Amino acid sequence: MDRASPLNGLTVLVTGAGRGIGRACALSSAQAGARVVAVARTRRDLDDLKEEAGPRLETRQADVTEQAFWRELESNSNIDVLVNNAGTNRLQAIDEVDDATLDLLLMLNVRSAFKTSQAVARSMIARRRGGAIIHISSQMGHVGAAKRSVYCMTKHAIEGLTKAMAIELAAHDIRVNAVAPTIVETSMTAPFLQDASYRQFAMDTIPLKRVAEPQDVAEAVVYLASPAARLVTGTSLKVDGGATAQ
Repeated sequence: MDRASPLNGLTVLVTGAGRGIGRACALSSAQAGARVVAVARTRRDLDDLKEEAGPRLETRQADVTEQAFWRELESNSNIDVLVNNAGTNRLQAIDEVDDATLDLLLMLNVRSAFKTSQAVARSMIARRRGGAIIHISSQMGHVGAAKRSVYCMTKHAIEGLTKAMAIELAAHDIRVNAVAPTIVETSMTAPFLQDASYRQFAMDTIPLKRVAEPQDVAEAVVYLASPAARLVTGTSLKVDGGATAQ
């Protein structure tokens, strides 16, 4: 393995790549030597990413919740690594959760994650060359928290999916893992973190006393995608500052 370019020769597809964690994963994968396919819904975000990443990265404007996207993935024989990152969250007390929030999180965080990884797995099985699937989960996939009942439910589902897929796909030399970060400072979480009480909540729950940056997650993804993790499957790599160790 080339330690300077651990993903050299691999094609990495990243969903939700326009901003935040997905953007960092796409950039880090390209810097690690991979050919990267960055998927997002917003063309401007993709154009900005392409300008920064350079020739190793190509962009694809698509909605990961649509059947057409899944069909295209299944017929794609070039994907070596899937970074299943697209997702969202809305903070609501359990008695205030509305159907729109419930449906959105189940569709994007669970159903589209399953369908996307299923399509890529089918392609990898047909190609008979192995591969890696990495789900972006959360520390909330291991614990519970107020105002996060639906989000916790979806991320616990991803953790279970990771284990089951790893067992089933091992026979095809396909590794499946998750990365479970603590609160990550992104455009999605920035409004929450601007609230003093929320930031204090974050600091109180993280022993290392700092929230994660997208790059922290991206480095874990590069490791799990690389040959250095060739015997790692069915696990959740917690990038959580010790939050779930308490």
